[in-house]
Amino acid sequence: MDSNPPPTENAISGLFTYFSPMNRKAQALLILAILLMAGLLLDVLLGSVALPLADLWQALTHPNEPSPAADILWHFRIPKAATAALAGSGLALAGLVMQTLFRNPLAGPDVLGLSAGAGLAVALAVMAGIQIGEIGQAWGLAATASVGSLSVFLLMVLFSRKMTDPVGLLILGLMVAAITSSIVSVLQFISQAEQLQSFVIWTMGSVGNTNPRELGVMMTVVLLALVIILSQLKALNVWLLGESYVGSLGIRVKSSRLWLVAGASLLTGAVTAFCGPIAFVGIAVPHLVRLFLPSAHHGWLIPGVMLGGATLLLVCDILVQLPGGSQYLPLNAITALLGAPVVIMVVMKTKNVRW
Repeated sequence: MDSNPPPTENAISGLFTYFSPMNRKAQALLILAILLMAGLLLDVLLGSVALPLADLWQALTHPNEPSPAADILWHFRIPKAATAALAGSGLALAGLVMQTLFRNPLAGPDVLGLSAGAGLAVALAVMAGIQIGEIGQAWGLAATASVGSLSVFLLMVLFSRKMTDPVGLLILGLMVAAITSSIVSVLQFISQAEQLQSFVIWTMGSVGNTNPRELGVMMTVVLLALVIILSQLKALNVWLLGESYVGSLGIRVKSSRLWLVAGASLLTGAVTAFCGPIAFVGIAVPHLVRLFLPSAHHGWLIPGVMLGGATLLLVCDILVQLPGGSQYLPLNAITALLGAPVVIMVVMKTKNVRW
């Protein structure tokens, strides 16, 4: 008697195996990676100056041969695309860490005031004479912005230990952001015209003003923050259950919180220093990725949100440029248009309001 199952049963069992939860997660990451590659390609191809594909290919394959296409490609478009991908991945990862640490779906670098703290630190640096975009000041600017975001984050952690209401914590974050914004406004009023112009342009957000030295600094800081956060991977998964569970599993609560705070602050500070206070990416991307990535494990969520954040900011950078023109819209305007509906959806879902 033949004990082999019929072909139909083999096909069905193979189909279930193919669409198992593990494969679905891997497929989601693969789709996000493909979208990221497509976003990088489009961001490099599209611009105010139309470049034929033959010229672009020649510039890519022969970067040392001088040509207008090579200058545009290697000195502007590729650094701009790399900056957008790096900034988007860093802000999305910072948002994921903050939402996990506070167990609040509306936590993010801009909502809890981290971006405002980094902006205040950069404003003080500009008043002290540091020029935004100056090559020799890259590390100092990144460190200054990271210290600003870290100070606000530590303040929010202190508030979170004194109160359990997530809505109240968000209100406190908005108030801290309002205070820092008021101080920045005073600094703008008493600053010189040249300092004011560079700072106002910086606050609009942009990924096209970084030079190779600044891009290298931002990449180094983002990689360092990623290593710090990955070292707390086990703790991140437990933080979803609350602080008491973290301590019951033998994890040092204060140490784990401090490392996670440091990682998120480094990410926010580095990106804010060179790209400006970009809003809504950190809060919206983790929710968008969870729609496609069926997992609560941060071993899957971390690469997912980094790929998703990079892709989203690349799309925003493509939309920033007016079609067929040489003018650029503020990056924060585009990120708000794409990210604000996600925040509204999360609020409606959290309050159990039906459409």
